[in-house]
Amino acid sequence: MRSRDDPGGEPDGEPGGGPRGDLDPEGIRAADVIAKGVRGARPGEVPGRLCEVAVELLPVAGASVSLRSDGMPVQLSASNARAAHLAQLQATLGDGPCQSAVEAGAPVLACDLAAGRDAGRWPVFAQEATAAGVRAVYAVPLGSDAAYVGTLDLYRDSPGGLTARELHVARLVAGVMTVALTALARGDESEARDGQGWLNGLAADHDEVYQAVGMIMAQLGVGADDALARLRADAFARGCTALDVAHDVLAHRTRFERD
Repeated sequence: MRSRDDPGGEPDGEPGGGPRGDLDPEGIRAADVIAKGVRGARPGEVPGRLCEVAVELLPVAGASVSLRSDGMPVQLSASNARAAHLAQLQATLGDGPCQSAVEAGAPVLACDLAAGRDAGRWPVFAQEATAAGVRAVYAVPLGSDAAYVGTLDLYRDSPGGLTARELHVARLVAGVMTVALTALARGDESEARDGQGWLNGLAADHDEVYQAVGMIMAQLGVGADDALARLRADAFARGCTALDVAHDVLAHRTRFERD
């Protein structure tokens, strides 16, 4: 079984099942589950519904979706608290399978975070993930060859990879997620009339991080990149997430001092 990210190939497993291959019974079932999962959902609810669908369809215990952005990824939704925590952890560290998947423009299959190359490639993330009970992470990029806008991240309690058919299903969910996010970006007419932006309610945590970055900029007299780096470094030193530090900064429990 292929245990590494490999942009040029597919993991070993059942034959067939490329994302554009003919729909077989498993592909038809996946399409039906996806359609059922998002039926009746408001646009802003679709990312969360698709995370739940991914957990239903694949041998994983959690899923999250994040958008690429300047500075830190924007976590939109997660199937459970642990998946949300691991997404925040990758955003805090600026490192992990999701970052690698966007950079490579291909799925990254980290099949055993406790041993081998996968453990050494993202050592801090791997240590934190295994401490949280996660042994494998699969990150599937969202977008196209022209631009990758984020990732669908899948978390598994036990080591192991995905078969070709399972990777096909993961890519199918990621493709629907991409379409949903594109539709959200265009905006829903009713939401536009209500004055709601497409990320409102989805990326509130991200907004809090950048509010805190603004306060750190004022406290230290530095630019945004340096302020974000200080926030991340403080989170790493304290063993928490960037969002935790942002909450403390906004509540005036933490203040940064010039060196």
